[in-house]
Parts: sequence; C-alpha cells; structure tokens
Amino acid sequence: MNQPDIKKYLLPEVVARLSNLELKAKLMVEGFMAGLHKSPYHGFSVEFAEHRQYMPGDDIKFLDWKIFARTDRYYIKQFEEETNLKSYILLDISKSMDFSSSENSKNSTDNILNKFRKKISNNPANYIKKIEYGSYLAASLAYMMLLQRDAISLTTYDEKIRSFLPARATNVNLNSILRELSSLKSEGKTGTAASLNEIASKIKRRGLVIIISDLFDNPEEVIKSLRHFRFKENEVIVFQILDPVEMNFLEGNPVTLVDIETNEELFSQPFAIQKAYKETIKEFIENYKRELRNNGIDYEILSTEMSFDKALIKYLGKRAKLN
Repeated sequence: MNQPDIKKYLLPEVVARLSNLELKAKLMVEGFMAGLHKSPYHGFSVEFAEHRQYMPGDDIKFLDWKIFARTDRYYIKQFEEETNLKSYILLDISKSMDFSSSENSKNSTDNILNKFRKKISNNPANYIKKIEYGSYLAASLAYMMLLQRDAISLTTYDEKIRSFLPARATNVNLNSILRELSSLKSEGKTGTAASLNEIASKIKRRGLVIIISDLFDNPEEVIKSLRHFRFKENEVIVFQILDPVEMNFLEGNPVTLVDIETNEELFSQPFAIQKAYKETIKEFIENYKRELRNNGIDYEILSTEMSFDKALIKYLGKRAKLN
C-alpha cells in the first residue's frame, strides 16, 4: 500500500514566498499583542516540546550545552507554553467541498501540483476541488504559523468532527497536520454550524481561529456559531472557498444538475435560472460579508479560479495594511 505524500500540499516555490510573510493578529489575545512575539508564559513552563536552532535574541539560559558539546551547534530547548499564539485551523471536508467544475476534476490529486505550477487562466480545466484548495491553504497557514513559533492545530469536520490535532509548536505536529491533509476524504453531509459550535466549546485558551469552508449551511446558524468563538474572545478569520461555477452559474445547453451530497437530480435550462441564481448567490455572499464584519470577524472569499498562493499573499498584504 502506497504511503501518502505528506509534503504534497507544501509546494517549494510557495514555501519560499511565504517564508518572508507573517500572519499578524489584529486583536489582543493571550501571548500575542500588537504583533510582537513575547509570551506571557516564558520562563515558567516545564513541559519540554523539542529543540530548535538558536536565533539572535533568544535567551541563552535555554541553550542545550550537551548538544553543543556533541555538535558544536547552538540549540534552544523549546517548551509548550513558549508559543506566542494558539492557532486553530478548521477545515470543512463535507461532500460539497469535493466539487470542481473542471472537466478533469476526477483526475488523481497527483496532477494537482502540476496544475498549480501552470498559469491559472479562465480555462475550467485548471480548477481544482474546493477541498484540495482548502488543504493547500491550511498547509501553507500551518507552515507560516510554525515559522512564528506559534502552536498550530487542525480540525476536520463535515456533519461532525472527523479529526482533531491539538495545538503544538513543533515540526512533528506540522508533519502530523500534513499527513492528515494528504489522506482526506469527502464523504459526509454539511454540518458547519453544529461542528463549529462543538469546536468552540472545546477551545479553552483564546487564540486565532481560521475556518476554511464553502459555508454551504444555514447562514443564520453558521453566523451564530462563529459568534461563539468571538464571545470567547478568539480572533476569527473565515475563508469561504467557492468554485467559479458556483459564483456565476452555467451557460449554454440544458444540463442535469446533481446534488453532490444527496444525489438528487434536476434538469435545467441554464439561461432560464441564471439571473435568479446570480442574485441569490450574491445575497448569500453579501450576507456573510456584512454579518461577519459586523461581528468583528475577518472574512475573505476565495475562488478556485485564482491560484491559492496568489490569493493568500494578496490577503496577507491587505491584512498587513489594516494592521
């Protein structure tokens, strides 16, 4: 049996671009204030996590002299509570996230690396499934947060929580996250609101919560569940991922539409319902945008039409200006 390639969601050229960027929290959270990395727990945590190379500015009292004697290199002992921020990445893996309008969407995910290395155009053959797009995004964010010495956690869910990896600031944990992402399967129905409420009740320490989903659930219930995170004083970022066809609907000949979660079929003349669809999806998106921003939640809509690394870097640039 072939082992999953845990590095497939961290493209080398994307890593190189992201290594010089940081995701800065805008609000004050425990261990992270005004964008400065200074942990309030520094100096009295006792749970050892791992070693990392010494960096200018590190406290030399945490140098491991035994390792120095063996290797002639400086390494710092890193403890669990030396992390600056706990970051929780929540990825929707419901069946609706398995959608792509691409003619080649059924291809093996082995081909997706090549697709991202090509220039993204308006050719639907270049679009990938939303769950793949979300996985690239989650892997990149986890990598960036670890560069900042922040603890990272991954939760996957559909109608219920499917996996949970606790927040830790270690390379071992990053590999566990990448391994989980590389073996994902979309099988269950959407249950974003219920799952987010359950996750919010489990988070004990304030931090940064990042939701990656198409948000295809009852908007009122989803918004209510996101308020749950804010009530507990977490900072929240929502990335809504949609396929171009979901945003603009179809054009051309009659088609049979199939619900990806229930397999229900509907024969349609696209031109007959396109206008109504566009108005409905516009209100759907605008409602999320309006309500989330009114509740202090950072909202960004991403189309699989744009390469995920360009979309992420564009978002981080906008966020940096806000800070």
